[in-house]
Amino acid sequence: MISKRFIVYLSVGVVCAAVDIGLMKLLMFNGVNYLIAATVGFVAGLILNFFLHTWVTFNAQYSHSAFGRYLVVVFANYILTLISIAVFQYLVDMPVLGKLISLPVVAVNGFLLIKHWVHR
Repeated sequence: MISKRFIVYLSVGVVCAAVDIGLMKLLMFNGVNYLIAATVGFVAGLILNFFLHTWVTFNAQYSHSAFGRYLVVVFANYILTLISIAVFQYLVDMPVLGKLISLPVVAVNGFLLIKHWVHR
């Protein structure tokens, strides 16, 4: 059974992805280089994601150490995503399929690590 907290976790992820992509598109619409726009959107989404998960999903307090652990989780999930993309590129020449398959793995991994390690 899926917990209410996991549903909130996924919902926060969707909101943050919308902020990330929306900000990128807004900046590009206003003439900002796409790489800079993508970076600004990503960073804004990442920061919003951390604070929403801290305050809403896990009802925790901010700490520098929790933020550091959160960045480790983000990096680990990034590496998992790259591995999945590379494997699917190598095996079946379909990197996007690797990205799609990595999404639930990264979601569950992120939820468990944030719940049990970042906000312990």
